[in-house]
Amino acid sequence: MTSPGLPARALLGFIAAVLSTLIFHQAMWAALYVAHMMPPPFPMAPTAPLGVPKIISLCFWGGLYGAMFGLALPSLPRPLWLSGLGLGIIAALVGLFVVTAIKGLPIGFGFALVPWVDSLLINGFWGIGVGLITPLLMPRAPRPA
Repeated sequence: MTSPGLPARALLGFIAAVLSTLIFHQAMWAALYVAHMMPPPFPMAPTAPLGVPKIISLCFWGGLYGAMFGLALPSLPRPLWLSGLGLGIIAALVGLFVVTAIKGLPIGFGFALVPWVDSLLINGFWGIGVGLITPLLMPRAPRPA
């Protein structure tokens, strides 16, 4: 794998994370829905303040994490799916501690078990997807003839 420049790595990381949101994140969400732990996947309810569908918001914010993953790619330890899992855990913790506080909700959802399990499973699975998809999007070095 060749290492493209910073803007290309950020863009490809963003794209990988959006794809991972639509595939891995929502697949785990669907599994938890079947287990009666989450509402239906691909939520279309409007989000504040712009009123965009929640799935679009999830793709955008996931994409920003993915851009950071792409920028850090050359220095990340291998295997990348494991680094992606770390990214997912970080995203889950930010959601549980920072986003809840910004939204005026109890920090960590009051440390109730189900939201923690849901968040760590969904975001962890999403992060694994980022770690699997990102290298697939990176340019490959030409093979010697």
